[in-house]
Amino acid sequence: MTPPAEPESKPGILDRLRARYRWFDHVMRAQERYQDSKGDFYAAGITYFTIFSLFPVLMVAFAIGGFFLASQPGLLADIEDKIKSTVSGDFAQQLVTLMESAIESRTSVGIIGLATAAWAGLGWMANLREALTQMWGQLRHEPPGFLRTKLSDLAAMTGFFLASAVTIALTALGSSDLMMHVLEWLGLQNVPGVDLTLRVTSLLVSVLITWLLFTWVIARLPRESVSFRSAMRAGLIAAVGFEIFKQVASIYLKSVVTGPAGATFGPVLGLMVFAYITARLILFATAWAATATENLGVAPVEPPAPAQITPRVQIREGIGARGALAAAAVGALGALGLSRLAGRR
Repeated sequence: MTPPAEPESKPGILDRLRARYRWFDHVMRAQERYQDSKGDFYAAGITYFTIFSLFPVLMVAFAIGGFFLASQPGLLADIEDKIKSTVSGDFAQQLVTLMESAIESRTSVGIIGLATAAWAGLGWMANLREALTQMWGQLRHEPPGFLRTKLSDLAAMTGFFLASAVTIALTALGSSDLMMHVLEWLGLQNVPGVDLTLRVTSLLVSVLITWLLFTWVIARLPRESVSFRSAMRAGLIAAVGFEIFKQVASIYLKSVVTGPAGATFGPVLGLMVFAYITARLILFATAWAATATENLGVAPVEPPAPAQITPRVQIREGIGARGALAAAAVGALGALGLSRLAGRR
């Protein structure tokens, strides 16, 4: 009698959705790539180096401000008078003394800030490039060496800062305030629907510029060459998600920084959350590009794990149960044969 066949397990709801919708299957593949490549771990590292790099950047900014104020004694005097008129008592004089000492030490502060910013920036860029490379699932070749790697990271960091500066400048040119000034100059500020048109235009310009920046990051910062077409689609997804996150974050920060605790810790926490969410957006978009159909077709297949053959040796002491039965059977046959021979004689 043959045993009844086991019922086949039905696919789950996620498997049915993946089989039905190609876009959902792509999203799930991207999520699997993101998790397998430790995307959250790399996003946390990028956030750490982002926050850590702010302090030397601020030192450089203070040094630049010190050089500017040292060359403008009239402006420096106006600032000191403003401080003394706003803050009363000895505290105003302490602020003025602190500002003057910072201006006097602007050279040393600038040198230390530049050196620290370069060191922290290289760590940030190395972490970002390694994260993007892992999201693409690339097989790394032989490393080119420490000095050559650092020079490559320095060139990538310089290109990133230039691209960011161009992005900020284009965003400022496409802002709604600047467009309103242009309309006022043209005398078109009272046209019906101009406010809504300006907001939509500013939003589209912001998405377009962010799209260009994210596409450059996803396509050019990995340590190996990647598909630029897939990077463009992934950059568009990241840009739209980034714009939605900016709108939500602006509303949230307005409600958080109203209290004393929010005013003290809100900017730092907001900056950490902003850096972390942005890093996750870029890494997930990169994983989405890496798991596209055209990229999966040429993805390198890793060799299987080496097989391990373990011979099984079983040692039995004595003849065992089967041996005893066989010996008893042989003995019985032998005794029967001997008895028949004895009977014949």
